[in-house]
Amino acid sequence: MTLMALLLTNQSVTPKTASWEDVESEARAGSYQLISTTDLEKKYSDKNDPPLIIDTRQAWEYRAGHIKGALNFPMEPTWLSRWRKKGDLAHLLGPDKDRFIVFY
Repeated sequence: MTLMALLLTNQSVTPKTASWEDVESEARAGSYQLISTTDLEKKYSDKNDPPLIIDTRQAWEYRAGHIKGALNFPMEPTWLSRWRKKGDLAHLLGPDKDRFIVFY
């Protein structure tokens, strides 16, 4: 039994490569929008209404380099991490529901 478990857990798995359709489907399921780099550049350049840019990478990655003006809010890609940080994120985003926000 133990040998069988070891054999089964030692099998190589090829990770699935996400297609653009997968990304669009995930965005629809998560109720968020995607933006092109061209459109993001236009929004980023708008000094009258700049977007709020949130860098969700770990702090050491943020320190190594980030988009100018981005705020660091490290988030692990798990539901538990997102649930625990929900209040902190709401505070960071503020009350303006119409604000243009970019997560990366």
